Amino acid sequence: MAEPQIHFWAPPDLPGLAFDPLLARLLHEEPVARVKLPNGEGHAWLATRYDDVRFVSVDPRFSRQAVRGRQVTRLAPHFIPMDGAVGFADPPDHTRMRRVVASAFTARSMRRLHEHAQRVADRLLDRMESRGGPLDLMAHLNRPFPLAMVCALMGVPDEDQSRMAHWSDTIISAARGREASEQAKAEMAAYFRDLIERRRAEPEEDLAGVLAAALDNEVLDQDEAVGLAVLIQIGGAHAVRNNSANMVYALLTRPGHLARLRAEPELVPQAVEELLRYIPHRNAVGLSRIALEDVEVGGVLIPAGDPVYVSYLTANRDPEVFADPEQLDFDRTHNPHVAFGHGPHYCPGATLARMESEILLRSLWDRFPDLKLAVPDEELVWERGALIRGPKELPVRW
Repeated sequence: MAEPQIHFWAPPDLPGLAFDPLLARLLHEEPVARVKLPNGEGHAWLATRYDDVRFVSVDPRFSRQAVRGRQVTRLAPHFIPMDGAVGFADPPDHTRMRRVVASAFTARSMRRLHEHAQRVADRLLDRMESRGGPLDLMAHLNRPFPLAMVCALMGVPDEDQSRMAHWSDTIISAARGREASEQAKAEMAAYFRDLIERRRAEPEEDLAGVLAAALDNEVLDQDEAVGLAVLIQIGGAHAVRNNSANMVYALLTRPGHLARLRAEPELVPQAVEELLRYIPHRNAVGLSRIALEDVEVGGVLIPAGDPVYVSYLTANRDPEVFADPEQLDFDRTHNPHVAFGHGPHYCPGATLARMESEILLRSLWDRFPDLKLAVPDEELVWERGALIRGPKELPVRW
């Protein structure tokens, strides 16, 4: 039997919410394919169908830990997580680390964060109102809002937010190069190492305090605690920033959908779920896994030792699961999307991200019911060379 083709995949810098054409083609024509990305070595398998994505995400024969030390083909010139991070762990170590993080997302802490989020959003909207439009919504709302929220979660004081933003942007960019990324990662790690040590001496009810307690109780070692802090700080600031901006853009360019939400504000949670499913929020794929033995996926045999990626983007567009998947449908009630991942590596901050998105969409149009783009759609500038997709600027007026 002939070897399957290897697709060289250099994801283009796509405008707006355009879907990657290679991903779309593989989903429908070659749902388990071999790809080679711009960095790293060799090739990897890519699963695109919903059922195959979920299968690879939970089956213990596919290991994240086995990726460590291997130069697997990838989009970024460097690995984003630190070596001891939860992203590179398998159960039971992964389960142990996740349990620590989950303790920071109790019902009580989420109520506290919800109240804080509304105050932060209102304060930012007050500043926008007093300044007047047009202005860049990324600079005035979508960037500072999730940054303030994840800093509040972590215990990072307001005066250090700008440093966090700089480090996160440098680490997550595929375009700034390995050296700059590694330096930013080392500086952020040193910051959190110091913060966690301070919490060991003076406990606080924040995630740094939770990590400090886990260190004292020998549930985590220092590298694991710092790796978790860095991962959550970056994800909480960067992913929500871009995805919430994508949501605003989607509504600004779909007046029928926006009018529906304005008329039926109780629909916002369901609309957020559909926006999460529909929006292609990243370029390429996240971290790979390694097949520990020969495993069949979607009728294709993955040999032991081969790296495997899953695409949550294509899983969310699988017509076997979602009727009319290319349509943004706020009446979609059955919506088992995997925008936050699936299985052991499901995003620990999903509840906070949903809450932030709902508050932002409600508060923005409550304050500015006539909000609209300040430039033609085709003139918007989008992030280039980025792992997480989104607008670089989002000029609006009202």
